[in-house]
Amino acid sequence: MKQRISVRAIIRQDDKILLLRRATGRQTILGLYEVPGGKIAYKEQPEDALRRYLHDDGGIHIQTSQLFDAVTYIDHDDRDIQYAVIVYLVGLAEGHHGVELSQNYDKYEWTKSSNIQHEHVTDLTQLILGIIEQEKITDETIQTISHNDVSEATYERVIIYSDGGSRGNPGPSAAGYVILSGRDEVVDKGGEYLGITTNNQAEYHGVRLGLEKAHELGYRQIDFRIDSMLVVNQMNGIYKIKNRELWPIHERIRALMLQFDKVTFSHVKREFNQLADGMVNRTLDAHKDRERSAE
Repeated sequence: MKQRISVRAIIRQDDKILLLRRATGRQTILGLYEVPGGKIAYKEQPEDALRRYLHDDGGIHIQTSQLFDAVTYIDHDDRDIQYAVIVYLVGLAEGHHGVELSQNYDKYEWTKSSNIQHEHVTDLTQLILGIIEQEKITDETIQTISHNDVSEATYERVIIYSDGGSRGNPGPSAAGYVILSGRDEVVDKGGEYLGITTNNQAEYHGVRLGLEKAHELGYRQIDFRIDSMLVVNQMNGIYKIKNRELWPIHERIRALMLQFDKVTFSHVKREFNQLADGMVNRTLDAHKDRERSAE
């Protein structure tokens, strides 16, 4: 079976999602609505492809993009092709909320996902919208659980920001994490000096530290926010791990994940990962200070 990678964008505005209606393409998708995106070109990065499709097909300018999920999809018109679909949450640039359609589309709509008729959208968009609804249902379920009789930590879904860094690559390295509750309160944070490693190894150890602490505290559902696109894509199974030095820590993390109900990985820009980055630098500075004191 052939495998291809594509990107799709979930663009929200006032609780509504942007859908475009196909004017070209296969007969089975003509006249149907879909979330914007398409196949990634050879050697093209996912976020570059995302920006290309949104600009070319909708005249849309991106302010922010965050990895939401990754799913696999079998093409119904050619069952020998399996797509790995990378789904992003996209924020529009200020002052650029208008949509200018290319010849590939003849109409667009902003609509609530609950109002969308499935027979009016493509199969892939049905799959993506199903993921959105599942996330919404999961969040609502967690919020309605009574905390009077059970431990809050047992059921609450938490966000973990993790990071890792090497001063030298390879060089003295450290990893750090910060766990936030659903109310954006810091539950726990920490760092660990790793010795001489690479940046990528340190990034993975940040994930390990966060999982170990979350398991110790009793949390069951984890959403990681990481500024390393490499780590996010490898943990989501989009990129293969070619560096053998990463295999042991990757397998350790996979084993830890089995102890949770759900673990997801999302990409954030570095400026949104300052808490975990701060833990890394403080850990490295503290180790350096100890070395100086021992001299």
